[in-house]
Amino acid sequence: MDELNVTKTCQILNNIMEYELAGVVRYTHYSLMVAGPYRIPIVEFMQGQASESLLHAQKAGEIITGLDQHPEQRIAQIDETHNHEIHAILEESLDHEVRSLDLYKDLLETVEGASIYLEEYARTMIGQEELHVMELRKMLRDFAI
Repeated sequence: MDELNVTKTCQILNNIMEYELAGVVRYTHYSLMVAGPYRIPIVEFMQGQASESLLHAQKAGEIITGLDQHPEQRIAQIDETHNHEIHAILEESLDHEVRSLDLYKDLLETVEGASIYLEEYARTMIGQEELHVMELRKMLRDFAI
């Protein structure tokens, strides 16, 4: 097995943590702003995404401290478009999930061959993020012209 690059691994995990914490804020905001006939199921979906993002951030932080490193107290930049139409919210959510997926893929690339636990963690998270991307794409199909 290769030696784990703890510094690089924790940099990526900190980025994941910051991005997932931004997801908590993003999805909570979206859940408050949704209006229209599909409000209730979309609000429930967004609240679920916010809760899951918090769990993901906490898990990344636990791994950082498990590697004897220090999790940062930052949150990723959140762009506010002020467009709260359902289609726009779903598109922004899709963009967020695709970026999150990329972060977990970066983590996998960094830990591959050096830590089975971190490889499995990264693969599990990639699977979850891919599922989110698929779900959002399905939700957006209703808006296809």
